[in-house]
Amino acid sequence: MKRIQIRNTLTAVSLIGALFITGCAGGPLTTREKGAGIGALGGAAVGGIVGSAVGHPGAGAAIGGGLGLGAGALVGDQLQGQDNRNYQQDDEIRRNQAEIDRQRRELERLRRERGEY
Repeated sequence: MKRIQIRNTLTAVSLIGALFITGCAGGPLTTREKGAGIGALGGAAVGGIVGSAVGHPGAGAAIGGGLGLGAGALVGDQLQGQDNRNYQQDDEIRRNQAEIDRQRRELERLRRERGEY
């Protein structure tokens, strides 16, 4: 009986893993998707261990996977938001530096025209 439960749990985890991998084949994963995947796998593993201690590893893995998915997605979303803010700040810094360089060149041109060098 215990071997059947272990086999069913391994089958379920394998199917979930296969669905996860094929579902994300459309391009690179975002930080949120990575967080959700890591959370789901970690939650399923911990849930399976806890569930096997009480005699229901499949239910434990399913519940742990769902909770891990949600928690991982939240953490990943926060990290993705931080990445977006960092990108916007870097872009603004680049634009400001380009404007400073443009103004510096303009000042040098004006000084040359006036003979201030």
